[in-house]
Amino acid sequence: MQPSLNLIDLDTRTLTLRTRVRGRKTRIPPPDGDPRLIARSLQASEHIQSWTLRRGLATRDLLTGLELEVDELEMLVGRPAPDRPEWQAERTAARDFISQHFPHFYTPGQSGHCQLHLADLFELGIDGLGKRVQLLRKNARGKEAEVYQSFLYALDGLGRFCENAAQAVRGAIPGSSEQRQAELEDMAAACEHITHLPPQSFRQALQLTWLVIVGCHYADRAWLVVPGHLDRTLGATYQSDLAAGRLTSEMGLLLIEGLYLLINEFIPDGLAVSVMVGGRDAAGNDLTNEVSYLCLEALRRTRLVYPSVGVCWHNGTPQDLTGLTVELIAQGIANPAFFGDETIQRGLQLYGVPPQESWDYINSTCVEITPVGSSNVWVASPYFSTNKLLLDEIAAQANLENPARDFESFMAGYRSRLAAEIARAVEVENQNRLQRQQHGGKPLQSLFTRDCLSRGRDIDGGGARYNWVECSFVGLANLADSLFVLNEEVFEQKRLTMAGLQQILQANFEGYESERQRFMHAYSKYGNDCPAVDSLVGEMVQFVRSECQRYRMLPDQSPYVAGAFCWVMHEMLGRECGATPDGRKAGFPFADGCGPAQGRERKGPTAAVLSVTTWDASPLIGGAAFNMKFSASLFHSPEAVQRLRDLIVTFLERGGFETQVNVVDAQVLRQAQAHPDEYLDLVVRIGGYTDYFTRLTPEMQAEVILRTEYSAV
Repeated sequence: MQPSLNLIDLDTRTLTLRTRVRGRKTRIPPPDGDPRLIARSLQASEHIQSWTLRRGLATRDLLTGLELEVDELEMLVGRPAPDRPEWQAERTAARDFISQHFPHFYTPGQSGHCQLHLADLFELGIDGLGKRVQLLRKNARGKEAEVYQSFLYALDGLGRFCENAAQAVRGAIPGSSEQRQAELEDMAAACEHITHLPPQSFRQALQLTWLVIVGCHYADRAWLVVPGHLDRTLGATYQSDLAAGRLTSEMGLLLIEGLYLLINEFIPDGLAVSVMVGGRDAAGNDLTNEVSYLCLEALRRTRLVYPSVGVCWHNGTPQDLTGLTVELIAQGIANPAFFGDETIQRGLQLYGVPPQESWDYINSTCVEITPVGSSNVWVASPYFSTNKLLLDEIAAQANLENPARDFESFMAGYRSRLAAEIARAVEVENQNRLQRQQHGGKPLQSLFTRDCLSRGRDIDGGGARYNWVECSFVGLANLADSLFVLNEEVFEQKRLTMAGLQQILQANFEGYESERQRFMHAYSKYGNDCPAVDSLVGEMVQFVRSECQRYRMLPDQSPYVAGAFCWVMHEMLGRECGATPDGRKAGFPFADGCGPAQGRERKGPTAAVLSVTTWDASPLIGGAAFNMKFSASLFHSPEAVQRLRDLIVTFLERGGFETQVNVVDAQVLRQAQAHPDEYLDLVVRIGGYTDYFTRLTPEMQAEVILRTEYSAV
């Protein structure tokens, strides 16, 4: 029997819900829209010629038809009701109908990965914002008028969705305890209020934020729209409620925990959702407030995979905020991360974001950076396997009658090969962008993306202020280590010819173990404060940045932006790649970001920090993660926690982009491999995101275990 509410304190409520979230997650429908509702909407609108209007109606109809349910302990509503088996046949038929008659409905390319601009909605409410759009619609003509009408359809759908939420709550009232009925009345009243009017309380603002996020996911297929800077969007409302006695800090924490639980139930595992706290405004003033601390503190009890909470760190960040973040990390909570505010702002300005706006950014999911509320930025489009291209160049050189005579000549060939790959990728992404202009449409997301309203354009039609595309270069550490070995073996010491090196790699070191050991251990590796190797990473970063700068993206000549973000691609691309000159065997994962490859930090964490900060990371706005891993047994004293804090601050002060820390013993990870059912909630940091260890592939698990586990800090 589930415990009754009046017997549950705040701690137990969150912990109980946490267990339920993990147990029922597989029942939640995919957050990309019910094909039954899409097909019905498209059939009902077949008399309308304008695709823009039909897309707006589909968004409205999806929001109207989304059913919600409420747990007896939840404090926020917004959890889609589970799939019903009797719907399966109709869903299959609907998918067939859509693919046959509307193959362009699911357009290619990225989506979401942003924080929305909700300030106008919070100021005007749904009805007030609708009046503003109606006025714009009245004064518009042609295509622009159709776009505004699609926005009105979407806004109508959002209002109906809020009504659905209120009805779901009221449906849960009969049979509830007296105390629970009072809570449900508050929840229903909040939903009824935001159906028409601007939010007037912390609860209402948080509730509306979540419903808009679900709406964009579900009705616009804008995946991974994130809560973002909750301390900035909700801080003033929280303080007002607190001062007026309408809210306690305990209830504020419980509501944020409730949001985190909903995120974990709604978003499939293996992705990423971000919250960010701290940072500075345009005048350089620190923005930390009480909600900043609550966003971090909420991780202590939820302890699930979502969200990551990034601290936007600068020299004026309060010591208490830094201290709380490090404390959580030292306790084995993998979700927090630190982002170098100065480095990131400098990078944003490189790509045309003015200084007065460069402070307002978000790690859109993992470590990719997008401007808040004004972004149609596509991330990780695509991932480049830098080491696969290296093997291709080695093979090409080995088959030449006159291969490169020196390292620089070899590098010229490699750079030319990588440049050609970048050019091909740009062509593909621009084709995807063109299809989105012609057949896309995200009217709900557009409403909350600057400057779609003022321009009268959907986000897929170029309405956003920032429309650049970010790509990611995977395996930079392996590449640097490999290039250093190649130069020494082939050109400096002349131990091997290029053909001889290729033969060893093609054999995956079978019969060449002594050579593999030499490649692995006789040469310095990135991450050990060796300038000769570290500089190779910096040189490649500068090359890919300059090469990407040559191109412009549709629809408005936006830049093509480099990154080194991996997500899970260091494992996937590593699996597809043969042995490399750094001693890595075929199929093994690459390094997972901008840090050293697994197990190669021979001189400890300080040397690794020094290596990673010898080159300028600011151009890598597409993301640059630095993972560290420490034994949990280290952090039993305040002094050890302080040393970890000092190390992280050193990284940030030296220009680090982002760092995240795993505090877990390798023995625990091996036990989780052997007995996964006993470690279902074990969360670890991967290439910029958090994931459950037991759901990783065996190769990825091995990669996490093999990372150097520092025994001192």
